Amino acid sequence: MTNIMEVNILLFGITKDLVGKQKLKMDLKGPTTVADFKKVLFEAYPELISLEAMAIAVNSEYAFDDFLIRSNDEIALIPPVSGG
Repeated sequence: MTNIMEVNILLFGITKDLVGKQKLKMDLKGPTTVADFKKVLFEAYPELISLEAMAIAVNSEYAFDDFLIRSNDEIALIPPVSGG
């Protein structure tokens, strides 16, 4: 059974600049993995596709593509960091 769940998204660095917001709310069809979330995110915000190395954290923990997202989770978009 598919249910709709709301998640909170925090954007940092270039992700915030590209989207124009620091926070978003998004409805997802559950159950949803991080990989599924990224597909929905890139459809809604295609400007983020260029950030291939962007990391995803769910509830302050780095999450891989197979991680299962739950309703009301907090998802952070962490852009690639370059140093010098």
